[in-house]
Amino acid sequence: MKISQWRLRQALHTLNGGGVIAYPTEAVYGLGCDPMDEEAVQRILLLKQRPIEKGMILVAADFNQLQDFILPVSADLLAELEKTWPGHVTWLLPVRSDVPEFLTGAHDTLAVRVTAHPQTAALCRAFGGPIVSTSANISGQRPARNSHQVHWQLPEVDYVMPGACGGALQPSTIRDARTGEVLR
Repeated sequence: MKISQWRLRQALHTLNGGGVIAYPTEAVYGLGCDPMDEEAVQRILLLKQRPIEKGMILVAADFNQLQDFILPVSADLLAELEKTWPGHVTWLLPVRSDVPEFLTGAHDTLAVRVTAHPQTAALCRAFGGPIVSTSANISGQRPARNSHQVHWQLPEVDYVMPGACGGALQPSTIRDARTGEVLR
């Protein structure tokens, strides 16, 4: 489904106003906000009943959008990232010292991914940077796979973008860039 300009403007207005949106990703609906808006991130944590120590994932349209959040990567690591991006793989990368703890949680890395979902990529391009991306559900419950499930489980979300999730059956794989270990 191609994102309509009106719906894109609604999502951007919500993000720029400190709100929380839900949007389709490769596997499930995600909850998102401006990653530098602590109040909005805290609101997502409250909605999900998720502990801050876990940290958040940022989703971007391209690798350049992540540069303000992560430390420079080696050519070898960049080549490894490029094998999986855009795509359904989240990487834990060393984080810059000025990135707030409400994004990193109890970690010295940040979970980031470059999406292959056309709507999510368009949203990040229009926003001008990455957005928070965590599954749209209360922790421990099934993630929403359509807008109706978001409305039912999380009626407090400020704006739900209609659209279809991609064909992935599971949330993104999470890999540690330092060790190559698959964590999920």
